[in-house]
Amino acid sequence: MARWLAVAAAAVLLSAPALALSDTEEEGVRAVVQAQLAALARDDAVAAYSFAAPNVRESVKSAAQFMAMVRNSYPAIYRPASTAFLKPEDHHGQVIQRVQLVDESGTAWLALYSLQRQKDQSWRITGCQVMPNKGRMT
Repeated sequence: MARWLAVAAAAVLLSAPALALSDTEEEGVRAVVQAQLAALARDDAVAAYSFAAPNVRESVKSAAQFMAMVRNSYPAIYRPASTAFLKPEDHHGQVIQRVQLVDESGTAWLALYSLQRQKDQSWRITGCQVMPNKGRMT
């Protein structure tokens, strides 16, 4: 499951060039990722799962399974010691939100969240890829 989500996020990054988002869109994207991270920090599986897009919900059938997947496959986003959000970018309807993370041991990570606007105009997370961050932290 986790591999599938990482592949979905990586595919978006290799697509067409980024388009500008409005300030309101940027805030909405950032708010969804922040809210999911906050839910994970509280161990609120239902709230964390609520930010998942339909494609994720089809792969991960329940909030409990979602929480187990995050704990096992994405420990850096399950309990980051710190986060720094970079400017989100629109790749023709699929938005990438980069988040710099530092885990509890001090290791730096880069999370690439892919999000998509839903029919009700809300943003939902379609995937996440986490990799070591060898770049400069802001």
